[in-house]
Order: sequence, then structure tokens, then C-alpha cells
Amino acid sequence: MTGVFFPQQFKALLILGVHTSSTLLLTASSILWFGQKSWGNETVEPASTNTSPTIEPNQTQRIEPAPTPFTPQSPITIPVVPFELQDTPQPFRVNPQFRPYRLGPGDVLAISVPRFPELSVQAAVGPEGNIVLPLVGNVSVRGLTLEEATEKIRSGYNQFVIDPVVTVGLAAQRPVQISVTGEVARPGLYALGLLPRVPTALLTAGGTTTQADLRQVLIRRFLVDGSFIEQKVDLFTPLAAGEPIPDLRLEDGDAVIVPKLQVGTLQNYNRQLVANSNLVQPTISIRVLSYPNQALGNINVPTGSSFLDAFTAAGVSLVGTDLDSVAVIRFDPERGRAIVRELNARRALFGDASQNILLQDNDVIVIGRNLVGRITYALNIFTQPFRDILGFLLFFQELTDNATNLFRPGGNNGN
Repeated sequence: MTGVFFPQQFKALLILGVHTSSTLLLTASSILWFGQKSWGNETVEPASTNTSPTIEPNQTQRIEPAPTPFTPQSPITIPVVPFELQDTPQPFRVNPQFRPYRLGPGDVLAISVPRFPELSVQAAVGPEGNIVLPLVGNVSVRGLTLEEATEKIRSGYNQFVIDPVVTVGLAAQRPVQISVTGEVARPGLYALGLLPRVPTALLTAGGTTTQADLRQVLIRRFLVDGSFIEQKVDLFTPLAAGEPIPDLRLEDGDAVIVPKLQVGTLQNYNRQLVANSNLVQPTISIRVLSYPNQALGNINVPTGSSFLDAFTAAGVSLVGTDLDSVAVIRFDPERGRAIVRELNARRALFGDASQNILLQDNDVIVIGRNLVGRITYALNIFTQPFRDILGFLLFFQELTDNATNLFRPGGNNGN
């Protein structure tokens, strides 16, 4: 026995993946290899080159189609967004309707008509939205853009001059008065200067509160026909990324609405970062009722201050003070109720962050077990909800007026 041979056909698919930060390159090639394998010490003989089957007489010959030659495919390129760019903030896009400046009462137009100096004038937009042109008379330009006003003025002059060339510019912009509402220190109507931008409006209104959601500041602009358009402005994302604040110009009559942070929307929102920025009100007012000091007083601390910051600023003596019995009382405007949060100042002084909470404007700090108990009792029997923050503050003012009963000793522990 000269040996046993096993003809085999091997087919291999080689895939080479090359990944870069922006491209995934897949290259496919196919290698076809035919071989024979012998076992042991048996010799390997070449296979017969005649592989055609034997054709018997009277048998129809079957012709097999020639195999299709393999052609390597071209490399396939698939674009891939790099991981580090997937969370990159998208650039601020202004609503196209917000872009053009629309004329209104108080604007002054500079109108130039070459070769006709008598037609070149400066025209102020009157209360009715009209300007007065030589030969033409009154022309309404209220709500028009400069381009639209230019075409309307050119059409008026075209009645007297053949194909006039008209150039219209804004010589003086009307005063910008806007309203700022929502989570700002002083909601109301404000007149802005030469740079009527969103941050300027917020600072003019005293800055935002610690409850403001700067990701969804809403700008509402009213049109001549009574309808309005809106534009959301995200001030937090560029603040966190160190990017420029969106440059959106405000116009006369705009309304700036600052929404409140909602439960479940605090993810990836750094309130401490916002508190340290110049977009919020610079200081907050805190009331302190101290049993050891036998007094109630107001202190102003920077926005973003913690309980310990106010505790230190109030100058509370640590001698004879029950540091284990402290409370922060906060007004909840949604329910019209006072929320009491009991704290342990001793643990806060030793570094327990859970006891060193961030304070909000108009918080009340109560120091002393006896005092905390009395105020908590008074709040529990006060069944009517507070109408607003003013009612909440008046409640503590009433306590101040009755300070004799409030701070009198009670029980065995006067503290």
C-alpha cells in the first residue's frame, strides 16, 4: 500500500479591521488554496491533472458552467462619530424669524437717494408706525425689516423719479423695554441700554434665583398681527463648557421667561456652578433665630453659600449652643407651606456634607432645641397656607414682635 490521500479544499476569509477616531475601514479578501495532505511517513504524490469524468457510450455529456473568477471588492468606508465628540454641545441656532430687526415707533431711519438730495432725509418712526417722506407723505413701516422698508420707500419715490436708487439705514434704535418673569430676583419691566442681550436682561432683574433652569430660558416676541414667536436659549451648556453665551439681541416688547427647575431634571445640572456665575443674584437674604443670642436678625451672604457659611457669618457663639439641634425652614411656593429641615451643626462642622446644605434666598435658620420645637409647633397649628413668600416672612416678623415669649426659658434646658 503506497498510501492514502485525502484531497481537501480550504477556503479562508481574512478580515482586517482598521479603526480610527473617525473611520472604520473594512477590507475583505478571499484566498483559495488547494492542497493535499498525507499521513505518517507516506509519500505525497501529485494529483492527476485529468479530472474530467469518463463518458460511457450512449451517455449524454453534461457541461458544467465555468466557475466565476473571484474579484476582490473595493474597501468599504463607514463614517463613525468619534466617542469624544458624541456629547459635544450643538451650536446655538437662532429661529430665522428672530434674525431681522423690525422697525417700530422711536426708530430713526437714514434715507439716501443719490442725485436727489431733496429726497434724502432722516425720518423718525412715529407712534402710529409711520414716517413722513418728501412728495410721498406718510408711509407705514411698523413691523418691517430694513430691506422691506427700503423697497416700500423706493416704490413711493418711483412715482416721481424713474427707477430711484434708495438706501435705508438705522440711524438710531428705539429704546428697548422688556419684561422679565419667572425665577429672577426682581420680576418686572425694564429698559435696556445699547446692548439688549439676554444676560443683560437677567442681571438688570437682579439675577436668577437658585431655582432657575438656565437650560430653557424662553424669549417670546410679539408680532404686529398679535401673534408671537418663541426662542429657547440654553445658557447653562456654554457656561459649563466654557463657550461664549448665545448672542441673541432683544427687541422692544420681548418677554424673557426663566423657568423653574423641575423634579427629575437635575441630572447633569451643576447648581453650584450656576451659583458661582454672574448670571444669578449676587447675594441672598437669610434670617437667623438664635436662642443663645436671644435675637432674630437678617444677614446677606453670597449666592451659593452653604449652611456653615451663614452660621459663621451670623456670629453664633459655640459656647452654650446646642449644635445638635438646628433647623432650616424654607418656603415652598407650590404648596404654600413651610418646609422644616433639621440639621446637626456639630456633624457639619466635622465635615458631614449631608448636614451642610446649600441655602436659598429667604431661608430661616433656627438654632436651639427649645426654639426649634416652638417654631415647629407654631407652623403645625398654622393651618392656613401662606399666600406667598411675603406671608411666610411676615409670620417670622410676628414672632419677632413677640420675642419675649419666643425666647423665654422653657423646661430644664433653656437652650
